[in-house]
Amino acid sequence: MSGIGKRFAGVTALRDVSLTARAGEVLALMGENGAGKSTLMKILGGVQPPDTGEIRIDGQLVTLDGVRAAKRLGISLIHQELMLAPNLDIAANIFLGSEGVSALAPLPRAAMNEKAAALLARVGLSVSPTTLVGALTVGQMQMVEIARALSTNARILIMDEPTASLSANESERLFEVIRKLRTDGVCILYISHRMEEVQMLADRVTVLRDGRWAGDLLRADATSDKIVALMVGRELSGAYFPSKEGRTAGAVILEAKDLLVPGAPAGVSFSARCGEILGFAGLVGAGRTELMTTVFGVTPARAGTMLLDGKPFAPRSPRDAIARGVYLAPEDRKHHGLVLQMSITENTTLPSLRSFSRWGRLDRAAERRVAEAEVKRMATRTPSVFQKVVTLSGGNQQKVVLGKWLAMSPRVLILDEPTRGIDVGARAEIYRHVAALAKEGIAVVVVSSDMEEVIGLCDRVLVMRERRLAGALGPGEITQARIGSLMTGAARAVAA
Repeated sequence: MSGIGKRFAGVTALRDVSLTARAGEVLALMGENGAGKSTLMKILGGVQPPDTGEIRIDGQLVTLDGVRAAKRLGISLIHQELMLAPNLDIAANIFLGSEGVSALAPLPRAAMNEKAAALLARVGLSVSPTTLVGALTVGQMQMVEIARALSTNARILIMDEPTASLSANESERLFEVIRKLRTDGVCILYISHRMEEVQMLADRVTVLRDGRWAGDLLRADATSDKIVALMVGRELSGAYFPSKEGRTAGAVILEAKDLLVPGAPAGVSFSARCGEILGFAGLVGAGRTELMTTVFGVTPARAGTMLLDGKPFAPRSPRDAIARGVYLAPEDRKHHGLVLQMSITENTTLPSLRSFSRWGRLDRAAERRVAEAEVKRMATRTPSVFQKVVTLSGGNQQKVVLGKWLAMSPRVLILDEPTRGIDVGARAEIYRHVAALAKEGIAVVVVSSDMEEVIGLCDRVLVMRERRLAGALGPGEITQARIGSLMTGAARAVAA
């Protein structure tokens, strides 16, 4: 790819970017949110045309005027959000759109199942090709996506944040498949914000910054410090976590007693204090998100009680929770945290719309001022607050979600996977904001699958396992070994 340029609605996403990838190589593509990584890969995958520049495959100039054209050349893109039909079985998903039959001919189901079984064996997935995709785990769905890509004889496989929703075991299985594909001569372009993955898998690292090529690093030279320096244009000191010194927990503001969530085998008890960051750790499926949605009033508790400021708290809906100052930034920002076709301003003021209404009319100027203040506070990259949220990168969308709640002065702020898919520079900004909120006396609850994040950010950590509370760790006790032991059941539960 040479001299690639792309603009969207007045925003320059890519400017004179060049990239070279080789057969049998894992090339990692890194950069801050909004740096242009996904846009560059969508151009290579035929999803979007470039405004300028050229693409050569095997030295031959090509025109990628659609996804089909890219697939004919052996290029396959696996999106960050999996593109599968849950109501169809695995074989139907693998060959969807490429069955090779006419409208009047029956589907060659036996041949499809046979070919699908061979592809599943190649990616190490021991599941019948007639299994409904909706019955699979996220990790298994990821393998089906890879199998679908291989069904088109993909020579260039693009993976955009493939481990974002995977457990540790599922991620390790994915890495094994990637190594095997590399041995088979497949070129893999790997977008990730997870430094340890990149350093473990990549043969080379290409870094983008502000829509431009920032540099290439070989595996031997790809240290965290060098990658970060290329990504953000500056050195980040240490692990970019704010100091916990000077942060003192106050009185209990939220208390749950034997709170029984639908599907859980037993009730959970915990408390969150003013001025502290309380972490919830656990494996994928441990029940953390379900617990938080119950606290937020999305799903009612089957039993147990909650107190907020010492008074009964039993929200029947998110509106009830919001009215009491309890807010949730959800794990799935696109489906549950934002209205993508609305602007930044509209998303920022949506939960508090009544406060901007006078005599039945919205005060648009006041809405704009609040949105501009949150964009400035969160350092959101956007040409204006009137930009539609759907046009923003994933990290900047997350900043809009956080800004929406910060504008309302929360009492308890629940952050479910707050930095998933967000680069190190943006993470540092979000961590600083979270620490500042705690110092202001807000109780911050952080649900995270990132062990480093839990250890570096939180004052106390509660670990969940199989929808039960496995134990609690206080200051000085929060280590990777102790969290891991509680997560896996190697250690006995201790009081929360």
